Amino acid sequence: MAADSSFDVVSKIDRQEVDNAVNQAAKEISQRYDFKGVGAAVEWSGEDAILMKANSEERVLAVLDVLQSKLIRRGVSLKALDTGENEPQASGKEYRLVGTLKEGLSSENAKKITKLVRDEGPKGVKTQIQGDEVRVSSKNRDDLQNVIALLKGADDIDAALQFVNYR
Repeated sequence: MAADSSFDVVSKIDRQEVDNAVNQAAKEISQRYDFKGVGAAVEWSGEDAILMKANSEERVLAVLDVLQSKLIRRGVSLKALDTGENEPQASGKEYRLVGTLKEGLSSENAKKITKLVRDEGPKGVKTQIQGDEVRVSSKNRDDLQNVIALLKGADDIDAALQFVNYR
């Protein structure tokens, strides 16, 4: 009897890469001509929140765009950054936008993943929710590769997925 092969589906972010992206975005914003004199800035606000601010809504959204491009370049999924309703809030003379970092699979996303694998995945693949991750196991390693491809192509899962502990 062959042992089951398995892997875990997790949603983790590399904090160092996010920190590097924030620092690169701050440096670019301080040097770009179109951000001169508008009070544009991007910085950490607490443990897992990023604060973007400027003197107009358009400039704040431009700061967000710069940050997103830096995150993509550093290999961080944009699904890990939650900016809420994406509307900059007026705070005195400046506009602010707070982006929070999402880490770990919510129970709703874990259920979506298990349902997707059960409905569209190969037969004989078992899923099990373990806290904020999902263990996927099967006797056939090719089935596990197919499940990874299926999950990478899924659009309705609102989380940055990584596949770890492949055994």
